[in-house]
Amino acid sequence: RAPRNGAGGTGVRVTVRVRPGAAREQVGGRYGDGAEAALVVAVTARAIDGAATEAVLKAVATAFGVKRRDVTLVSGATHRTKVIDIQAPEPTASRRLTELMQ
Repeated sequence: RAPRNGAGGTGVRVTVRVRPGAAREQVGGRYGDGAEAALVVAVTARAIDGAATEAVLKAVATAFGVKRRDVTLVSGATHRTKVIDIQAPEPTASRRLTELMQ
C-alpha cells in the first residue's frame, strides 16, 4: 500500500487477497489487520493456467479507473496473496485504495 514512483509516473503498490471461483466479481474489503491488510479481490475465474490472476489484474484496473496495462503483477503469480503495482495519479490512487479497503 505504499506510494511509489516509477519510470512511467506515480502509483501505488497494493497487496491483494484473491478469491477465485466467486459467484461474482468484486473488488473491496480487507483481509487481515493493520499495515499488513490486503485488498480483497473476488473473481469468477478459476485458478487454472493464470486465468484468475489475469481476471484480478483486469478487475483492479476497472476498480481504479485505469487501463489494464497500468496494472502490473509484482509477485504471487501462483498464490492467493499477490502484490501489484497500479500506475495512477496521486493522490487519487491512494484515496481509491482507502475507499476499497473499507
